[in-house]
Amino acid sequence: MKQILMAIGCLLYVGNAAAASEGEYMAKVSDCVACHTAEGGQPMAGGKKFPTPVGDIYATNITPDKTSGIGNYSYDDFEKAVRQGIAKDGHALYPAMPYPSYAKMTDKDIHALYDYFMHEVPASPAKNKESEIPWLLSARWPLHVWNWLFVDEVQAAKPVTHGDKNDALLARGAYLVEGPGHCGACHTPRGVTMQEKAYDASSDIYLSGATIDGWYAPSLRNISMSQDELKDLLRMGRSQHNAISGPMSEVITQSTQYLTDNDMDAISFYLLSFNHKAAAAAPATPVAADGSLTYKPTDGKTLYSMYCSTCHGDDGKGKDFTVPTLVNNALVTAKDPSSLISVISQGAETPQTHGNISFKMPAYKNVMSKEEMNNVVNYVRGSWGNNAENNTGK
Repeated sequence: MKQILMAIGCLLYVGNAAAASEGEYMAKVSDCVACHTAEGGQPMAGGKKFPTPVGDIYATNITPDKTSGIGNYSYDDFEKAVRQGIAKDGHALYPAMPYPSYAKMTDKDIHALYDYFMHEVPASPAKNKESEIPWLLSARWPLHVWNWLFVDEVQAAKPVTHGDKNDALLARGAYLVEGPGHCGACHTPRGVTMQEKAYDASSDIYLSGATIDGWYAPSLRNISMSQDELKDLLRMGRSQHNAISGPMSEVITQSTQYLTDNDMDAISFYLLSFNHKAAAAAPATPVAADGSLTYKPTDGKTLYSMYCSTCHGDDGKGKDFTVPTLVNNALVTAKDPSSLISVISQGAETPQTHGNISFKMPAYKNVMSKEEMNNVVNYVRGSWGNNAENNTGK
């Protein structure tokens, strides 16, 4: 059955890939729709809300409408906005748009994007929403300083090469990950001014993992899976032993499932080329009891047996291509367990992609107390050789 579903999925994918223009493909690689399309709204018409530390901002209309969108943008205007974060009228864009990464994109790909937005995206008159940042903090001029500090230093992706036939594959992977794919936007830690602390593989901080919106985007520098399994995750949102959940599901659905086989090979080859080993986990520490509970919370092993073992198994190995393994799972062993806690609390569903029937895990926030969920987290992180540090729940 798996082979039949994957064959159907491949046929559908090939048809879609063949129909897409070069610009549409680059828009998918760059995942433009994820930010510029509100739920239930017209594609690229903006309106999606993004919370920031200083207030909410809204994505803008980037359809070719001449009043609300970018229909009056010349190519030079478009290129300046995409690569430098400067709008046609000269105001600085908020760096919620990953233009420091897009700065690495080639002229050819920027031209393709421009042609796509101007000639293929349907125009929408949807009005842009004003940000909800207090006026004392809403001045745009500091963003020009931010750009001077952080965007000017961004250069074209330059992967480490080894003088062999894989150099072209490595270079393409670096370009896609560091440039249009802007993977560092979620997977790289940020500094005090919310800049990514690194924008390419020359720094050990790049793609080393970061917490965003209550989810921990794990390090991509120590992926412990085969190239084929990583490609399955990027294409279908699940593989033989793992599954995607949280915000990354949208990336699979809207972007990476559409990658060509060559680009999928390049990205997976580049990410696996880091070959960094994770730092040794700190010794496990016991969870501190706060003394405020009027009942004795159930221990993690018992709760796992009650609610988790039916699908994930007593050995934590799950079911191939259906239920992800919990053994040596990056989400489980991550230094920050936020994503694991979110999955247990809120539930999760793997992406719905071509040839992939999604797997849904129920939410347990109304079944377990916070301390019980923490007990499950620590049981899973400390079992089957995972040896991850206990979460104290603080």
